[in-house]
Amino acid sequence: MTEFTMTIAGEPAASASTFGVVDPATGRTFAQAPDCTPGQLDAAMTAASRAQPAWGRDERGRRDALREAADLLEAHTDRLAELITAEQGKPLDQARDEVTASAVWLRHYAGMELPHEIVQDDDQGRAEIVACPLGVVAAIAPWNFPVVLAVWKIAPALLAGNTMVLKPSPYTPLATLYMGELLRNCLPAGVLNVISGQDPLGASMAAHPIPRKISFTGSTATGRRVAATAAGDLKRVTLELGGNDPAIVLPDAEPEEFAAPIVQSAFVNSGQVCFAVKRLYVPARRHDAWVQALATEAAALRVGAGHDDGVQMGPLSNRAQFERVSALVDDARSRGALVATGGAALPREGYFYAPTVLASAADGMAVVDEEQFGPVLPVVPYGEPSDAAAAANASEYGLTASVWSPDTDRADDLARSLECGQVSINAHGTGVRPDLPFGGFKASGIGMENGRWGLEEFTRLQVFTRPPKE
Repeated sequence: MTEFTMTIAGEPAASASTFGVVDPATGRTFAQAPDCTPGQLDAAMTAASRAQPAWGRDERGRRDALREAADLLEAHTDRLAELITAEQGKPLDQARDEVTASAVWLRHYAGMELPHEIVQDDDQGRAEIVACPLGVVAAIAPWNFPVVLAVWKIAPALLAGNTMVLKPSPYTPLATLYMGELLRNCLPAGVLNVISGQDPLGASMAAHPIPRKISFTGSTATGRRVAATAAGDLKRVTLELGGNDPAIVLPDAEPEEFAAPIVQSAFVNSGQVCFAVKRLYVPARRHDAWVQALATEAAALRVGAGHDDGVQMGPLSNRAQFERVSALVDDARSRGALVATGGAALPREGYFYAPTVLASAADGMAVVDEEQFGPVLPVVPYGEPSDAAAAANASEYGLTASVWSPDTDRADDLARSLECGQVSINAHGTGVRPDLPFGGFKASGIGMENGRWGLEEFTRLQVFTRPPKE
């Protein structure tokens, strides 16, 4: 069994204790990860603090290092993808895509301009605004996309001149630990420290006195606790939290044209995507036609272990999520929803749940009102498009949404009434790019990731004024 180590001050760091990592395709432990001790957390924070001043002064070095980091990840795509699939469950080709996207994000930020503005430079004086690093960033990444969502934090934070202590989810620590090992080759000691551990490690990071910023991706409930902890010493936060993302099909939309892309958007990564379609609103008079088309597409998905050839959907990533999805479907069925396809665990080891389409779902059912984060698509009939928009907006979440119609102007009109961070027309999640801001309204988060807006989240503004030159 491969030994995985943390990265602290540029060196490999084992731990006196470890915790098991489970393969969701089997439900069995297949590897051990180091369980960071309080002393090691202190050492990682101290190393980041000591490395920051020199790193913050070397803009060219930062850009070169990010490009080299992209090259290193690409050179080790196969190994990283194998680890992602083994610990997270997604099909191997999707894991490779995750690594490729990580390299794209690193290169994008390597070439991005840092915020800088000359507001005044005349015979009255000069006023200059400079974006400065915050210092040390504590970053906590989720289990659904363990590498690329960590890179969403690493790339802008490091370009801005910060250093970082990064913790992956205890469900998926291995690929991130291996990435930390690779990046020891291009980053100065202490710039990126990668630690792993079980609770309460994340809470200890948020409460630690050294970092001035916490970047967290995960559930809304945990995000609230992170924000409360950070408030104690006025740390800045970026919180990318849950999303119960609606899709609305207008009366002129044809199931034959749009059912396949909607299913793809709902079931990719077994539905474990913060911006996946989580609930679908369809015209009541066309409800049955939509359900039939969606069920046909969902039932055709090939489900299996991520390492198997041709698999389109893997298992759920952990037992807790598997049990939650099962409970939500059972509850919906008891409240009148009809299972058009799926609706049960698959008869095999591991955390496999059949792609499920629920007909005659309704607002008020937990599977509609809450973020299920699994391979379940509830179909909710509506009377008028304005009713669907009102139902979509009634959620406490507001991350992404989509509207589907051959009349894109009509779809755009409805889209602009939706209360969320991104809305796509005839697609879902197409605004998730390195050059566009990503963030949610309401309980879906605070702050932005990606683009120059994500970079600015890792900076503080400093103003310099001086009199005119003689």
